[in-house]
Amino acid sequence: MDNNFAIQLFEDRQVRIVWDAEAEKYYFSIVDVVQILTESTDATAYWRKLKQRLKAEGNETVTSCHALKMPAADGKKRLTDVADLEQLFRLIQSIPSKKAEPIKQWLAELGSMRVDQMIDPELTFQMAVEDYRRQGYSDKWIENRLKSIRTRNELTNEWKRSGVTEQKDFAILTNILTQAWSGMTTGQYKQFKGLTKENLRDNMTTLELALNTLAEAATTEISRARNPQTMSENKAIAQSGGNAAKAARREVEKEIGHSVVSSLRASDAIIPIEESEVIED
Repeated sequence: MDNNFAIQLFEDRQVRIVWDAEAEKYYFSIVDVVQILTESTDATAYWRKLKQRLKAEGNETVTSCHALKMPAADGKKRLTDVADLEQLFRLIQSIPSKKAEPIKQWLAELGSMRVDQMIDPELTFQMAVEDYRRQGYSDKWIENRLKSIRTRNELTNEWKRSGVTEQKDFAILTNILTQAWSGMTTGQYKQFKGLTKENLRDNMTTLELALNTLAEAATTEISRARNPQTMSENKAIAQSGGNAAKAARREVEKEIGHSVVSSLRASDAIIPIEESEVIED
């Protein structure tokens, strides 16, 4: 999941949100919305009991909800139950509240904003800049990250043009080019950095991010030149693109005297999130 965390305000109340770029969906912290609807002193306990009741009733919405890591008041990321827009609308119907209609309208406006972003992609990048700054990333890192997002979009569009449509095939090709330059698949890379559900690129150092971007840009240009027609051809091109970044990595490592691939995360250097900026589960 290639996602971005953000905090949105509803009547001065904070709601933690993740945008899943691959699924093109917002995921909302359920307990944050429950807190607004119920004004409960313990929204987590309220949601726990409601979830048990809905499960006992065979409610499919609850069973399809899942958990993502979101920042808590102590700055640490903790698993939090989340729902997409459709699931959240259904859950709201299960909670008697005078805030139900206002929050539905608010959710609809967020959905409309995402449509606007799809029409004008520049709005997406503006939102991303604000989100990364809110999390404490430096402007230089954000600049490089946005370049990597553009490069990734160009690559996925090129893969689609060449006939790649299945998510598993995107993952296979990404693993090939990542392993070619870094020596690890994306899963191994995340494990090396101690990540679970966090986005790998959001946790790359500036140099790692630059090399990964080079691998993806090279793969895109090679694909355009060779015009692949099969998955096998795309695999070979992904390997070539990754090898181009691997060559650059070796040259850099000769100069600096140590490996570019690091267990450090970009987030290790950011400012901790203040307690006032998030709601604790």
